[in-house]
Amino acid sequence: MEAIYTAIAHASGGGRDGHVRSEDDRLDLDTRPPTEMGGTGDGTNPEQLFAAGYSACFLSALHVVGKRLGVDTTDAEVSASVSIGSNGEGGFGLAVELDVYIPKASREQAQEAADAAHTVCPYSNATRGNIDVTISVVE
Repeated sequence: MEAIYTAIAHASGGGRDGHVRSEDDRLDLDTRPPTEMGGTGDGTNPEQLFAAGYSACFLSALHVVGKRLGVDTTDAEVSASVSIGSNGEGGFGLAVELDVYIPKASREQAQEAADAAHTVCPYSNATRGNIDVTISVVE
């Protein structure tokens, strides 16, 4: 792959209980484990950051394929739910649910666009075969 852009971020402290900062300082956040994982929840966590990145990236891919397919993706939205849990082998795994909303498209058009976006989105391509990703078209 020939890189078009490279994002650089640094983690310090305790990882989940520490700090993250992008090299350009546009992202500068404390990280804390959620209360469900024994933390205080007083900061963001890696799953929230992954959900934000995946939802934004998938929405961009949706706009790209919408143009190709003639589907109006104006006012479209994508919500990503990222879950973490035991992988049964002593480690942890992730699962993602993407809810896709395209108000100016029929359900069939929206599903076609969502399926096509899943083949274009780099997050989808990176996770394919590695974690469960469920895509639902919502009205």
